[in-house]
Amino acid sequence: MLAGKDICKPMAIIIPVLFFIPMYQLMFPNKSPEYIMNHPGKYKKYGLLRWEDGKDHVLPQDYADMLGWKELAATIDSVYTTLPAAGQTLILCDNYGQAGAINYYTKNKNITANSFNADYVNWFNLENKYVNLIRVKELQNKDNELKETGPFFHKSYMAGSVTNKFARESGTVIFVFENTKVDINQRIKEEINNAKTYFQSDAASAEKQ
Repeated sequence: MLAGKDICKPMAIIIPVLFFIPMYQLMFPNKSPEYIMNHPGKYKKYGLLRWEDGKDHVLPQDYADMLGWKELAATIDSVYTTLPAAGQTLILCDNYGQAGAINYYTKNKNITANSFNADYVNWFNLENKYVNLIRVKELQNKDNELKETGPFFHKSYMAGSVTNKFARESGTVIFVFENTKVDINQRIKEEINNAKTYFQSDAASAEKQ
């Protein structure tokens, strides 16, 4: 007859496994987007389709966040190689997710994406004198980019976008600005200072609350 402690040992292994199996089936991105879209029942039942906007979508938010990353990085890689003085190109993203995706999936060791969002604001390399800009803009922020930034460069155009319809970043646009008319580095320094001031002010307000 097994002693109590001998029973507890296998149970300590079996119970976590039993809990993990249903979690694995629902909470891990191991199904295709098409499968989830065509079988939403259990996902909706457990609130997995509800995003931070309070609405249900066709995919869980964490899953949708991951889609489009490789596509974005591949587009950046392709655009980067066409630029004159490519090594003097600043890649500036709207958010840290875009920057992280590019830095992880890029196949070009010379590429480093940046953002004023989160800790990325501390990681700009201002020792490099930038003359070109690749701007990655969220869909809702894209409309005025060419109009507002284009006048500071000799050439500007839209180079592509994230086309994966299931991606949360679907529609994210890549703009290219070549041969600057201004000192990009100085402008970046000013924006870094503004961003840090904003973060510090926001943190102070949060502490008071």
